[in-house]
Amino acid sequence: MNIKPLADRILVEPVEKNTVSPGGVIIPDTAKEKPQEGKVLAVGPGAMGDNGQRIPLEIKTGDRVLFSTYAGTEVKLDGKKLYIMKESEVLAVLE
Repeated sequence: MNIKPLADRILVEPVEKNTVSPGGVIIPDTAKEKPQEGKVLAVGPGAMGDNGQRIPLEIKTGDRVLFSTYAGTEVKLDGKKLYIMKESEVLAVLE
């Protein structure tokens, strides 16, 4: 299934952290923190400015980004957990 975000939204696949602690303890799903890092899978065309022209996004497909804990809307596509969020909810791009 193809999905294309609208306006200034992006589609992010979260990067899951290790399920085993450094001491070897297995962390159950209920104790895991929500991911705050992900890979951008798709970007929208950009928001419309006051003058009627599109404002292009700074984030590109393939970028690794950091976002706040409660950013975006969680969706499931083809069995994968993904987030759709606005570009403004992204805190940083990892290089």
